Amino acid sequence: MPEGHLSENIAYFGRALRAAGLAVGPGRVLDAVEALQSAGVGSHEDFYWTLHAVFVSRHEDSVVFDHAFRLFWRRRAHQEKLMALLSPVAVPEREKKRESVLRRVEEALFSNIGTPRAAEKPRVEVEARLSASREDVLRTKDFAQMSAAELAEARRRIATLRMPDDRAHTRRLAADPRGRKVDFRASLRGALATGGDLLLLKRAGPRLRPPPIVALVDISGSMADYSRPILHFLHALGEKRRVAVFLFGTRLTNVTRALRRRDPDAALAAVAQSAKDWAGGTRIASSLHAFNRDWSRRVLAQNPVVLLFTDGLEREADAGLAAEMARLRRSCRRLVWLNPLLRYEGFEPKAQGVKAMLPHVDDFRPVHDLKSLESLVTALGADYSSAGRSAA
Repeated sequence: MPEGHLSENIAYFGRALRAAGLAVGPGRVLDAVEALQSAGVGSHEDFYWTLHAVFVSRHEDSVVFDHAFRLFWRRRAHQEKLMALLSPVAVPEREKKRESVLRRVEEALFSNIGTPRAAEKPRVEVEARLSASREDVLRTKDFAQMSAAELAEARRRIATLRMPDDRAHTRRLAADPRGRKVDFRASLRGALATGGDLLLLKRAGPRLRPPPIVALVDISGSMADYSRPILHFLHALGEKRRVAVFLFGTRLTNVTRALRRRDPDAALAAVAQSAKDWAGGTRIASSLHAFNRDWSRRVLAQNPVVLLFTDGLEREADAGLAAEMARLRRSCRRLVWLNPLLRYEGFEPKAQGVKAMLPHVDDFRPVHDLKSLESLVTALGADYSSAGRSAA
C-alpha cells in the first residue's frame, strides 16, 4: 500500500463493507482513520482488530468482515492464487455457505467500486438461464446461494407479495343489515338521533378478520442463510395483518416491536441488536417451553396461525420436545413447520428432533427460495377445514 494513501484505502474499504451489507457510514470511516492514527499501524493482527472494533457492531457481520479484510488487504502478488483458491470448480455442500459469503464480499469489493474486476469464466448456472427467464431462475434459487444483488432483488419481491383473503369469523360483531342478531345499543343510539321516534332495528353479524400470525424463527448457525429473508417476509406480512415474531437459538427473544418499524433495514437492524444469540447454537425444546410458559396465553388467545421456521436439528431431542410441540399445536388454529432442508429431494426425517416434532404439525413445507414463500402465501389462504395435513 503506497505511503500517504491510508485514509483513501480505509474509505474504499468502508464503502465495500457497506455494499456487502454492513452498517458502515462516513462517521465510522472517520472513526477508523482516527483509531489507526491513535493506535498506530503496528502488526497485521493489530490492524485487523482495530478495524474490526470500529466496523463490526453485530455478531453475524464478523464473517463478512473477515473475508472482506483478507481479500482487500492482501498482497497483489498473490491475487491470482487466492482467487483460484476461492473459486473452486466443485464446492461440497458443507462449503456452500462459505462460498456464498465470499461471493457477496467479492461483488462488493470489485463491482462498481474503484477499478473493475477482471472478467471471470462464466459459472455453470449460466447454462440453465438459456432455457429459463431471469425471473424464473431467481424464484427457484436458494437463498444461501444468492449474491448480494440477488438478495436485494429477492427482498423487493418479498415486499410485493400479496396475502390472500383468508378472513375468518371472530367473536366480535359488526354492523350487518342482514345479521341474525339485533344490535340494541345501535338501535337506541339511532332512536336518540330522531327524538325517540320508532325506526327499524339495527342488526349485527360476526366480524370477519384475517387470523393473526405468530412466527417462531430459528436464528442458529445452521439457519443463518435463511433467517434474514424470512424476517423480510415477516416484515412485509406485518404491514397487512397482525404478526408476532419470536427468535430462538439458545434463548427466546420477542422482536415483535422491533420488526414493526416501517423501514425494513432499520427493523432488521433493531432485531439483530435485540437477539444476542444470533448464529449460535440451537435449543428448540427449551425455547418452545419458554414460549408456552411465558407467551402462549398472551399471543395465542385469538387462535392464530403459528409459523415455525427451523431445520429441526435439536441436539437435546427428548420427550420434552414432543410435549412442547403438542402443547403448541393445541393452542393455535394451525401449526405450519417451514424447514429449509426440504429443498433436498431425498430428505428423510431421520434426526431425532425432526421425528419428535413432525407428528404435531399440520403442514410441513420448504422455505429456501422465493417460490417456497409464494407457496406459503397461497397455503395460508387455503380452506384448511377440509384440506388436512400437507407436505411439500
